Amino acid sequence: MNMPPSSTSLFKRLRFVLVETSRAGNIGSVARAMKTMGFSELVLVSPRFPDMPADPEAVAFASGAKDVLEGARTVGSIAEALEGCQFAAAVSARLREFSPPVWTPREFAGHVAGQGELTAALIFGNERFGLPNQVVEQCNVLINIPANPEYSSLNLSQAAQVLAYECRMAAIDGAAVAASPIGFHGDAASVAQIDGMYAHLEEALVAVGFLDAGNPKKLMPRLKRLFARTQLETEEVNILRGIARQILKSRH
Repeated sequence: MNMPPSSTSLFKRLRFVLVETSRAGNIGSVARAMKTMGFSELVLVSPRFPDMPADPEAVAFASGAKDVLEGARTVGSIAEALEGCQFAAAVSARLREFSPPVWTPREFAGHVAGQGELTAALIFGNERFGLPNQVVEQCNVLINIPANPEYSSLNLSQAAQVLAYECRMAAIDGAAVAASPIGFHGDAASVAQIDGMYAHLEEALVAVGFLDAGNPKKLMPRLKRLFARTQLETEEVNILRGIARQILKSRH
């Protein structure tokens, strides 16, 4: 079944982000996985070598998805890769103690397909080391592919193919059932807005003595996990920053 992408379709709202990829061939394979499912926005964060999308190995493994490679952007940080995104999902086989809520690929696909104006990102880590905890903690959800528990090893392009397929099916089916029954009523807060709120809130908690800056332990990761479950809107972020601002004002 074919579905021509529109300006607000999931095919135009979802980007694939590869972090510190080591092999040019894996970048090419991901580009191929994306194109076969109708996606095209690829962002590379600090790949091992410069200009890896043009590497002959990447082109060979892309197998006709050269346009996706040529359109790939290379950036120096996760913050740059997520500019303009309101929803970010870390893809990892390894569960974390302080991870955001854990979703399946199908739950993610249904959610983002049902949010017509939501710009989302799927973040994949390095082939050997995966994603660092600080990147996972920045995300709204962690996606864990429910593979065979006795052998759950998927390579980078296989994981990207599973996610791309689920997202395509959700877009074609017009899946509007989100993983949360509440959904967004206002504008979804961007990843950058939420990160700014966390920094502001941490500053306020230090000011009132609730958080020891020299020995923070796990307070901020726990708060991030709490807020990740709420799917914050811009106005809600502004309220929380207003509270932090008033706390800091009262301390001066």
